[in-house]
Amino acid sequence: NTDRVGMIHDGESRFSIKGKPIHHFLGTSTFSEYTVVHSGQVAKINPEAPLDKVCIVSCGLSTGLGATLNVAKPKKGQSVAVFGLGAVGLGAAEGARIAGASRIIGVDLNSNRFEQAKKFGVTEFVNPKEHDKPVQQVIAEMTNGGVDRSVECTGSVQAMIQAFEC
Repeated sequence: NTDRVGMIHDGESRFSIKGKPIHHFLGTSTFSEYTVVHSGQVAKINPEAPLDKVCIVSCGLSTGLGATLNVAKPKKGQSVAVFGLGAVGLGAAEGARIAGASRIIGVDLNSNRFEQAKKFGVTEFVNPKEHDKPVQQVIAEMTNGGVDRSVECTGSVQAMIQAFEC
């Protein structure tokens, strides 16, 4: 809901400047030194954790994991294609693994990402640049018709179309 200007629970903004409310972007605004948030939006981290890594892991992995488990909802034994194997894609792959997917096909333009992706459950890898046909056709042939679920984690419109079509 991109037109939401306040908090989910009461519709009020928690930000102001000189007494005038500052509205949130998509329900959050994080470029603040201090802010008030609902307790459900906070996760305590170890003070010794490196912040340059924690911010990526917390947002990227949880986004992909949540999208897979809560939206795509693969069933045990199903096949899942994950488009993009950055932090969000690795979280999506982990979600597919946790859900019990039997085949998790990682799709990325960088073949070097496959080894790391295996640690998150990716069982097969497709680099679209290494094929003469559209990646959705490659995946359809690999799976005898297409995957049960696909999760797009790049933000690329072309990848969204490919994920939908496979």
